[in-house]
Amino acid sequence: MSDQPDRILRIRTVLARTGLSRSTLYRKMQAGVFPRQIRIAERCMGWRESAVNGWLEDPMSLERGS
Repeated sequence: MSDQPDRILRIRTVLARTGLSRSTLYRKMQAGVFPRQIRIAERCMGWRESAVNGWLEDPMSLERGS
Protein backbone atom coordinates (compact mmCIF):
# COMPACT_ATOMS: atom_id res chain seq x y z
CA MET A 1 0.00 0.00 0.00
CA SER A 2 1.30 3.42 -0.91
CA ASP A 3 1.65 6.38 1.43
CA GLN A 4 0.74 8.73 -1.41
CA PRO A 5 -2.87 9.81 -1.86
CA ASP A 6 -4.83 8.55 -4.85
CA ARG A 7 -4.34 11.08 -7.67
CA ILE A 8 -7.07 12.18 -10.03
CA LEU A 9 -6.21 11.71 -13.70
CA ARG A 10 -7.63 13.84 -16.48
CA ILE A 11 -8.74 12.55 -19.87
CA ARG A 12 -5.45 13.14 -21.71
CA THR A 13 -3.49 11.19 -19.13
CA VAL A 14 -6.00 8.32 -19.11
CA LEU A 15 -5.95 8.11 -22.90
CA ALA A 16 -2.14 8.14 -22.95
CA ARG A 17 -1.87 5.44 -20.28
CA THR A 18 -4.49 3.13 -21.75
CA GLY A 19 -3.85 3.64 -25.44
CA LEU A 20 -7.60 3.89 -26.00
CA SER A 21 -9.28 6.47 -28.20
CA ARG A 22 -11.69 8.90 -26.56
CA SER A 23 -14.72 7.24 -28.18
CA THR A 24 -13.59 3.74 -27.14
CA LEU A 25 -12.99 4.92 -23.57
CA TYR A 26 -16.51 6.35 -23.27
CA ARG A 27 -18.01 3.29 -24.96
CA LYS A 28 -16.27 1.04 -22.42
CA MET A 29 -17.50 3.25 -19.56
CA GLN A 30 -21.07 3.06 -20.87
CA ALA A 31 -20.78 -0.74 -21.12
CA GLY A 32 -19.51 -0.87 -17.52
CA VAL A 33 -16.10 -2.33 -18.42
CA PHE A 34 -13.97 0.74 -17.58
CA PRO A 35 -13.96 2.72 -14.31
CA ARG A 36 -16.43 5.60 -14.17
CA GLN A 37 -15.33 9.19 -13.82
CA ILE A 38 -15.66 11.15 -10.61
CA ARG A 39 -16.66 14.80 -10.39
CA ILE A 40 -13.83 17.03 -9.14
CA ALA A 41 -15.51 20.38 -9.85
CA GLU A 42 -18.73 21.64 -11.41
CA ARG A 43 -17.50 21.14 -14.98
CA CYS A 44 -14.48 18.93 -14.33
CA MET A 45 -14.29 15.14 -14.23
CA GLY A 46 -11.45 12.71 -13.73
CA TRP A 47 -10.56 9.14 -12.85
CA ARG A 48 -8.96 7.77 -9.71
CA GLU A 49 -5.43 6.67 -10.58
CA SER A 50 -5.89 3.47 -8.59
CA ALA A 51 -8.98 2.53 -10.63
CA VAL A 52 -7.17 3.12 -13.93
CA ASN A 53 -4.11 1.20 -12.72
CA GLY A 54 -6.36 -1.66 -11.59
CA TRP A 55 -7.98 -1.77 -15.01
CA LEU A 56 -4.57 -1.76 -16.71
CA GLU A 57 -3.45 -4.70 -14.56
CA ASP A 58 -6.62 -6.70 -15.31
CA PRO A 59 -8.87 -5.18 -17.99
CA MET A 60 -11.39 -8.01 -17.69
CA SER A 61 -11.99 -7.49 -13.95
CA LEU A 62 -14.97 -5.17 -14.41
CA GLU A 63 -16.57 -7.57 -16.90
CA ARG A 64 -16.37 -10.32 -14.28
CA GLY A 65 -17.95 -8.01 -11.70
CA SER A 66 -15.03 -8.05 -9.26
